[in-house]
Amino acid sequence: MLYHLLYPLHASFGGFNVFRYITFRGIGAALTAFLVVLYLGPAFVRLLQRYQVGQVVRDDGPESHYSKKGVPTMGGVLILFGLSLATLLWVDLSNPYIWLILGLTLFYGAVGAYDDYCKIKRQNSKGLSGKGKLVMQIAGALLVGIMMANLPGYSTKLSFPFFKELQPDLGVYYIPFIMFVIVGASNAVNLTDGLDGLAAGPTVVTSGVYLLFSYLAGHAVLASYLQIPYVAGAGEVAIFCGALAGASLGFLWFNAFPAQMFMGDVGSLAIGGALGTVAIVTKQEFLLAGAWEIGGALLLGVGLGLPMAYLTDRIQSEEPMLVLALGVVFLCGGMAIWMGVSFLLAAMILGAVVANLAQHHTRPFNAIESVKWPFMILFFLLAGASLHLKSLGVIGLVGLAYIILRVIGRFLGAWVGGAVSH
Repeated sequence: MLYHLLYPLHASFGGFNVFRYITFRGIGAALTAFLVVLYLGPAFVRLLQRYQVGQVVRDDGPESHYSKKGVPTMGGVLILFGLSLATLLWVDLSNPYIWLILGLTLFYGAVGAYDDYCKIKRQNSKGLSGKGKLVMQIAGALLVGIMMANLPGYSTKLSFPFFKELQPDLGVYYIPFIMFVIVGASNAVNLTDGLDGLAAGPTVVTSGVYLLFSYLAGHAVLASYLQIPYVAGAGEVAIFCGALAGASLGFLWFNAFPAQMFMGDVGSLAIGGALGTVAIVTKQEFLLAGAWEIGGALLLGVGLGLPMAYLTDRIQSEEPMLVLALGVVFLCGGMAIWMGVSFLLAAMILGAVVANLAQHHTRPFNAIESVKWPFMILFFLLAGASLHLKSLGVIGLVGLAYIILRVIGRFLGAWVGGAVSH
């Protein structure tokens, strides 16, 4: 809206020319959504408490989840409000991708809202039936798939990361693929919601990753240079991603431990559907599975590496460096498990940050060197203890093939990495 109202005035006042830039409007959308959710959050929590819109917990779930019973839910309504307001305020409203993504997001939000309403009304975890929910999700994804596949200039080819020449054209079968990605992403986010910050946190990082890729995909020069698919008009999707990241970050203030409210199905189904549709638009469907794994590990590694580098340079030689080094490693491991990201990747990034930013970076590594063997033995013991031998007979040849291919993949990855670095 602001783009259409203010950018035409740039001929009279040059300052309005900033509204042509996606980067400026993306930052504006993120800040708008963040501030709206942060400002309205306390009043919205009180409103949910007044009408007793509380979380319903499954009776057969873990006992640790019982404490969440009664916590206000349907906070996703607030996320969708901030997201929609910021998007409509800052985006180019003539872009068809925006309307497809926003329309599906709100439709999935409506499905989730009805599901939450049924749960609260019946006071049990059985809301809208799984079959009914899936039918509604498939219907929405089918409509988006048909409309997107028929957009002028939109390609039905798949894009595989690191395999630039591998771009099979699915043709009419691209529509079922779109449905699979959108419905799968929606249910994946829906499964993660229910604990403090468990869905909102990864959404912030994943939205940030797709903000970058949508901007690159919509920029012909950068897309060609980086050898990623160019999608005309996809740059505007970065503004939507910025709004989603801002709204989720604002919601995280009320959803972090101890949670004051949960997003409910109205939020999780909508956010998952939105991310799935963004992945389709930007031709980065396969990135969706690893966006949080990689982005979350990167965020954690940098977040712990920066203070570690600072403290490393300020601890005197006679002070206990080993305690600091092990403490940060254990903290990294615990947070990686809590966040559901790769501990190995997060630790590698942490070490890289310390090695490049700390002047005395050798001190923590030398301190850990003397105690690494007990930890390595403990690691492999725990890894072996977690192997369920009885399951080997159940998984059959498919499981055996998976194990063999995974081992081969590890060796090949190490070999390729060593060859490249050499």
